[in-house]
Amino acid sequence: MRRITLLLLTFMQLALHAQGWPADYEGVMLQGFYWDSFEETSWSELQAQADEIAPYFSLVWVPQSGWCNTTRGMMGYTPVYYFNQKSSFGSEAQLRSMIAAFRERGTGVIADVVINHRDVLGCNGSRVDYPAETYNGQTYQMTSTDICRNDDGGATQEWAVASGVSLSQNKDTGDGWPGCRDLDHKSSNVQACIKAYLKFLLEDIGYTGFRYDMVKGFRADYIADYNAFARPAFSVGEYWDTTKKIRRWVNRTKDKASGKPTSAAFDFQFRFRMRDAINSKDWRKLGGNEFRLRLTEGKKPLSAKNDYKQYAVTFVENHDTEKRNAFDEQDPIRRDTLAANAYLLAMPGTPCIFYKHWRDNRYPLKQMILARRLAGIANTSASKKEYSTKGCYATTTTGRNATLLCVVGNTPQDYNVNTAQYTEILSGKGYRYCLDRNANTVWMDVPDGTYKAPLKVKLTAISNLADARIVFTLDGSEPSAESRQLTSGTTLPIESSCTLRAGILSKGEVQGIQSRNYKIHNREDSSQP
Repeated sequence: MRRITLLLLTFMQLALHAQGWPADYEGVMLQGFYWDSFEETSWSELQAQADEIAPYFSLVWVPQSGWCNTTRGMMGYTPVYYFNQKSSFGSEAQLRSMIAAFRERGTGVIADVVINHRDVLGCNGSRVDYPAETYNGQTYQMTSTDICRNDDGGATQEWAVASGVSLSQNKDTGDGWPGCRDLDHKSSNVQACIKAYLKFLLEDIGYTGFRYDMVKGFRADYIADYNAFARPAFSVGEYWDTTKKIRRWVNRTKDKASGKPTSAAFDFQFRFRMRDAINSKDWRKLGGNEFRLRLTEGKKPLSAKNDYKQYAVTFVENHDTEKRNAFDEQDPIRRDTLAANAYLLAMPGTPCIFYKHWRDNRYPLKQMILARRLAGIANTSASKKEYSTKGCYATTTTGRNATLLCVVGNTPQDYNVNTAQYTEILSGKGYRYCLDRNANTVWMDVPDGTYKAPLKVKLTAISNLADARIVFTLDGSEPSAESRQLTSGTTLPIESSCTLRAGILSKGEVQGIQSRNYKIHNREDSSQP
């Protein structure tokens, strides 16, 4: 309950002082869908998973939720309606219920906002028949003059002349996209419709923030204007380009009053370097200047105000890179996805986990998230390369509580860990996690969850104290010097549902207390290892 209350208060505070993405943010985001995942990640299905997702993710990003004038088969990237929130993923009532369920558990939901372009009703072959929508007593409707005059390489202008229709006199301020009509963001009518729509998503539907689709299609200062008006707690743009251009885009979203960026951006270079390292089996390629880790410009160190880790949302896969089918290969990472996610979750920035990876590897991903949380790693944490060979790559990231050593690669065992400084807490195919012994805490090797059979939980002391002992309770009470003790590496049987709490006892004092909530049920459950 305390975590939920604190997170809700944080969301409220961030909404009042939106700055793109909060500094020192320790949350992890889940991309709660993949391409054509209409059944598996429908609003009702996501709500059914809220109890399992919420303890691990502070944010869940979902697809564009407005009505696209079709019953099935649309991901939402060709929007028609703004205020009608029926979609291929469920009804508006189901959407509201899902968002409320996550908010009650302390997790915010991020709306996919598609405002670069807009589709039409499709009546009589018209390219400009936008719906009229009334919200809070005011009617919003775009017209032909809200379409950029150079839309679709001039094809829309040709149609307009032949049809006796006028387009805007303004050209597109960004890249064009032929799938729908490109909106003229200089239009006061377009701005009024979008601002009302964004307020509606936040204040009526209940979203926490926005993921802006295809922001290369219009100038970044419009994002600044929209965010200054709507005040989302979180904002991230899909600017698919080079590091230099992504950084420039973030800069151009700055609020005029505060001078701070109003939006984060996805760190595409992080993803590309991970792909290249895996595909070539050369893990040295992780050592490039990713967006969030680019701390130097040539030989000149960047000042704190130019350190962009805060505004980087990192990822290793998404709906636009995954393999969709045999005819739509995209650009997937085909192996070592656990190693990729281990590196992602050990680094600064705000990690965004792809739903398919979560679905297929929940157990190890939960452990990685718990390790990140145990170290206290935030989007602004300091990271350092420790080792780099073709076979493996090692980095350390210093969090609020401790330093986490992450080793990934084809042969991570080749890296000789200094056991006087680090204790290994987690490993798997292609990755190892070791925590600094100065943490003086306890690692439990089974994550929270519901299980179909009794468990065996191994407790490991991560401590530099000579007299350290582990003390624990199974009833949720605070461990003390009088609590049951065990030595590091002991396996504790868990026969029934309980709250396991354990800490380090030294000189009569207990520190570094950690908790796990276990529910034991005699039924099939996806979180069973």
